[in-house]
Amino acid sequence: MVGEFDPRQMHGPFERQNFGIPKVQETTQMPSTPRDRIPGTTLFDGGQARKGYALNKMCFSFNSAEARDEFRRDEVAYTRKFGLNDEQARAIRERNVLGLLAAGGNVYYLAKFAGILGLDVQDLGAAQTGMSKEAFKARLVAQNQQPETLS
Repeated sequence: MVGEFDPRQMHGPFERQNFGIPKVQETTQMPSTPRDRIPGTTLFDGGQARKGYALNKMCFSFNSAEARDEFRRDEVAYTRKFGLNDEQARAIRERNVLGLLAAGGNVYYLAKFAGILGLDVQDLGAAQTGMSKEAFKARLVAQNQQPETLS
């Protein structure tokens, strides 16, 4: 078709130039575990998504007031209804945020669970980093401040 771009047809001064963009090395292997990538952090990747599917599905259900009420009435039955494994169910019972993340929980879905407990995402971030909520909030503010030279 006339006018369509086909990179195989490039000729002239732009042929085979990368314009300063580093070439991606396709042979680079990712570390085998999320812990190898960022020490002390559980990354939510494909494996974690599969692992936490039931947990995250349950937490998503908390968008519904009826579901939140059902959970409050009988937490054990509700976790069984969604097929949580022992690790996930224990972390729910213990309100263990780091345990929920390790069990495949996604922080955005876990925020739905935290809402039932009267917590917010900053509470989750503080728990994840081992900081108080006030210290975590101060850290966020400090990281967001721009140097005066950029004003």
